[in-house]
Amino acid sequence: MSTLIHYFSFSFVQYAFIVGVLISLCSSLLGVTLVLKRFSFIGDGLSHVAFGAMAIAAVLNLSNNMYLVLPFTVIAAILLLRTGKNTKIQGDAAIAVISVSSLALGYLLMNVFSSSANLAGDVCSTLFGSTSILTLTKAEVYLCVILSIAVIAAFIVFYNKIFAVTFDENFAQAVGTHASLYNLVIAVIIAIIIVLAMNLVGSLLISALVIFPALSAMRVLRSFKSVIICSAAVSVVCSVSGLLISILAGTPVGSTIVAVNLFVFVVFSVAGKFLK
Repeated sequence: MSTLIHYFSFSFVQYAFIVGVLISLCSSLLGVTLVLKRFSFIGDGLSHVAFGAMAIAAVLNLSNNMYLVLPFTVIAAILLLRTGKNTKIQGDAAIAVISVSSLALGYLLMNVFSSSANLAGDVCSTLFGSTSILTLTKAEVYLCVILSIAVIAAFIVFYNKIFAVTFDENFAQAVGTHASLYNLVIAVIIAIIIVLAMNLVGSLLISALVIFPALSAMRVLRSFKSVIICSAAVSVVCSVSGLLISILAGTPVGSTIVAVNLFVFVVFSVAGKFLK
């Protein structure tokens, strides 16, 4: 306890927990929708796009890459939504094309134009979020708070519409709901969440942060609202636990949080078998 109190006296640790709680809360909100719509891999696709955008920002020596990464990822989310409905390029194929291309081009740019003396370390930190959560500036924390509030507010305001397009998009359209518009809202919110989550777990592990809490909650609960509430609670607890373990054990932050999420998923899966 004394060790934790000592660490919490540092502002960068306080920033990490503030951002960690907000990101985990936002990530859990739409995880249930993505699982039910069979669109779980969009997190992987958008995270790879974000990695490519971060590589471009690094090449351009931008002081704050968020202003480049966020628009790129939002545009990619919209493109995935559009191409996913194209009969020539189905949703899973579109995600594969965009994600693999972005990841490869991003790494290529970092190799060709990088001036860093530790390229391997930079790439590892970006992909797995090993230290980025502990190097946040006050401006980045403020931006994360603003975007998180926007995401939570949008989810609350559009909750009924998101519920409708999640379970029966055709019926929602038949009763006058603009399903394509709300699918677009979902895609943009997911893009914002992905960009925020990169600082916590890295681009390769983001899907776990979005999907695992939802899957855990769905093992033991059945109603949409209860699953979302449980998913949010599980996500926050796992992120805080992962951060605490990482600080005390000196393990990589992103990998530790994902490992905690995996452990909780196994526990909920076993509990779900007894509750049936």
